[in-house]
Amino acid sequence: MTNTTIRLTMAQALARFMTRQMTIIDGEKLPIFGGVFAIFGHGNVAGFGEALYQVRDELPTYRAHNEQGMAHAAIAFAKASFRRRFMAATSSIGPGATNMVTAAALAHVNRLPVLLLPGDVFANRAPDPVLQQVESFQDGTVSANDVFRPVSRYFDRITRPEQIIPALNRAMQVLTDPAECGPVTLALCQDVQAEAYDYPEDFFAERVWTPRRPMPDVNELEAAVAAIRASRKPVIIAGGGVLYSGAAEGLRAFAERHGVPVMETNAGKSSLPHDHPLNMGSVGVTGSSASNLLAEQADLVLAVGSRLQDFTTGSWALFKADGVKIVGLNTQLFDASKHRALPLIADAKAGLDLLDGKLGPWHASDAWQATAKAAKTDWLQAAKAVTDPTNELPSDAQVIGAVARARGSAATLVCASGGLPGELHKLWPAGAPGSYHMEYGYSTMGYEIAGGLGVKLAKPHDDVIVMLGDGSYMMMNSEIASSVMLGAKLTIVVLDNRGFGCINRLQMATGGANFNNLLKDTKHEVLPEIDFAAHAAAMGAWARKVFSVSELESALREAEKVERTTVLVIDTDPLISTEAGGHWWDVAVPEVSVRPQVNAARREYEDALKGQRL
Repeated sequence: MTNTTIRLTMAQALARFMTRQMTIIDGEKLPIFGGVFAIFGHGNVAGFGEALYQVRDELPTYRAHNEQGMAHAAIAFAKASFRRRFMAATSSIGPGATNMVTAAALAHVNRLPVLLLPGDVFANRAPDPVLQQVESFQDGTVSANDVFRPVSRYFDRITRPEQIIPALNRAMQVLTDPAECGPVTLALCQDVQAEAYDYPEDFFAERVWTPRRPMPDVNELEAAVAAIRASRKPVIIAGGGVLYSGAAEGLRAFAERHGVPVMETNAGKSSLPHDHPLNMGSVGVTGSSASNLLAEQADLVLAVGSRLQDFTTGSWALFKADGVKIVGLNTQLFDASKHRALPLIADAKAGLDLLDGKLGPWHASDAWQATAKAAKTDWLQAAKAVTDPTNELPSDAQVIGAVARARGSAATLVCASGGLPGELHKLWPAGAPGSYHMEYGYSTMGYEIAGGLGVKLAKPHDDVIVMLGDGSYMMMNSEIASSVMLGAKLTIVVLDNRGFGCINRLQMATGGANFNNLLKDTKHEVLPEIDFAAHAAAMGAWARKVFSVSELESALREAEKVERTTVLVIDTDPLISTEAGGHWWDVAVPEVSVRPQVNAARREYEDALKGQRL
């Protein structure tokens, strides 16, 4: 440590610090920050904007068109990088800042790192109320950025320039920690951004951050081994932690050596290739018939890197065997201990390796493996039946089949919300780890295109395909222009079912009338005829409307040769979803209704509740 200092503004110190944080991936030292997405306003342009200009060659700044969209892109970059690298997003105060709150919640739920840097009010309060300031009548310390507190793993408001020193140290700890990982919000008071301070030069020394791999407690490890050894029908649930830990190869080796079938969450899909004989596919509400059959019979569930949310567990009605045990292998105690699981607090890769060594020659019975093999054969036949093309108005599944046939499992598939996640979870033939990029923890409509941009920035040589419905497209499409501007080619497939088809089907399934979801069932004077292809073309994309599954396949092959972002639009049937597989999901049905359909749905709901294990 030296006493040498350098005089910088707080914003300059922040930007310089970010350029000095590094990581090592495959033996190569890289900046841990992949860049900063920025939309400038009066709350950040003079301070942080000028600071970013000074380091633009070391820390690239990307201009986006929507604050929520740019934060989604930053989060997708981190997810596609398996949390080894991440990005920052900066906005002005007011609406620019609060636009990013949805993205913060998304990152919080999905345990993904992003550094959010919204501008804030004047710390000196001299111009109160500054433009866009939210005033509390009872609390003079409140600003709009306080809404970030419940959806940030770490929140700080920088009211003095020297406060950035401990704040950034804490921020980096959270962003790189496998258990605490999530969004960090540093609200930057706009006058303080421009205020100078004599910072110690050591603060800007290069630092290399490498993944921490927590090792399990001896007693927890022994308990987990004993539980697995005692099981007759074990299964593995692979969550996102498998991918973030780099444990895909360890999972494959463990499953093969011990003959344990593997089922994948949305976050964990692609942990094993779809054609691996022990990969039973998706699990839970959107699960394959193979996975759900085995899950219902399993006497032990080894949940690796999963937070065991309700879609994975069929609202905790999926595991039906008496005395079924759960072993929660996770870096986070909160997740590992859910539903009285035996916690095994450890890195997924390290934990699987140690379990493997302790289990020795133990393996599941031949009969259990035969059951798994037969179940997968049946499922693959069912999946082929729903993805094969027909001459009718296509279903989502048939469009998925067309995209898979045209571009294959070598592509990286991006999606987020609506009916497509369920269909893709069941039916998309994922290849390499990370080739299936689904944001379904927060199920955020509008993530898809912005997320695709972030994926492309993280994986510039990958064929990135975005699939989304017309509802999500209408919510957020502006980053099509950003992808064109940046030369970050995406292939975007828009499935137009004239409304919110997924929720319309759920509405019908719970006895509800068709109401306010499909455009035809809304209050309207004229039904809109939206030309999505023309709209996308107006933002610079190569765009086409296609009228059949076969035409879509041809257009996908043609689009592969186009150098810029392409958008393909196809009409789909809003009422068809894949009936094969799946599981009950707890969606409360009204206990009292004047409609007989609701009353019938309520009786079915009450019967289903009896299967829940609390």
